[in-house]
Amino acid sequence: MTDVMTPEVVAKKPNDYKTSMKPIWCPGCGDFGVLSSLYKAMADLNIEPHQVATVSGIGCSGRFPGFVSSYGLHTVHGRALTVATGVKVGNPDLHVIALGGDGDAFSIGGNHLAHAARRNPDITYVIMDNEVYGLTKGQYSPTTHGGWLSKTDPYGETEGALNPGELLISYDTAWYGRGYSGKPKQLTDLMKEAIQFPGFAVVHVISPCTTFRGLNYQHEFATKLRDLPEGYDPTNKLEAYRMVQDRDEWYMGCIYKNPNKPTQQQRLDHVKSKATQVEQSLTAIFDSMTH
Repeated sequence: MTDVMTPEVVAKKPNDYKTSMKPIWCPGCGDFGVLSSLYKAMADLNIEPHQVATVSGIGCSGRFPGFVSSYGLHTVHGRALTVATGVKVGNPDLHVIALGGDGDAFSIGGNHLAHAARRNPDITYVIMDNEVYGLTKGQYSPTTHGGWLSKTDPYGETEGALNPGELLISYDTAWYGRGYSGKPKQLTDLMKEAIQFPGFAVVHVISPCTTFRGLNYQHEFATKLRDLPEGYDPTNKLEAYRMVQDRDEWYMGCIYKNPNKPTQQQRLDHVKSKATQVEQSLTAIFDSMTH
């Protein structure tokens, strides 16, 4: 009897996903915690680096693909999801992880966010929301709450803030979770669940900007964080709406999911199957007429 040799499975470690490029974010930036959590999530899932593609837009978050040892694309502002969708369709076996900030996701890329949710590609989208355009020196972003006076808006903003949770749930995003960059263990667990979810999964990370919003804002925000109630059902859409409407209490965890929503690949496979059946029927008719 011949012994069957099987390749040894070596458990991955977070360092296996680091490149030689060092992050140059500001000291205290929440994105450091997001990057560490992503390394840890991929290691816990034991994903090979060549099985991952990271795609970013523009902004502080745009640097991510340079820090992750995987296939990576740093694209143009707001277009990360369109490129990520193309990557996934081209190679369905890849774990595709898109990364963006609040401006990239909800303003410049807002249109693409709606249609990605509608199509439901099997992509994980990590949005680092710091409520400011940090890379361009501190203008209001779509998620900046009223009352804050920026250098470019010294008398206050006039447009009102988006509520990302309400927006994403109303789009019927297949999976929506909210985390905090200062809680890396919880954020790692959220990323693992999102990566494993078969469909469009958005991890909305509250990632405070210490440079333009200050440490006081970060500390004030941390007092508003709450765990989801025991027994919470994330498949209950109305309850999910209720959880994201409160601005004084920010619930963290998987807030909404719809595991029954067909993925984009399943829909494409269905259309391909139907088209193949029609082609075979036409071929059979043609053959019967010519023989």
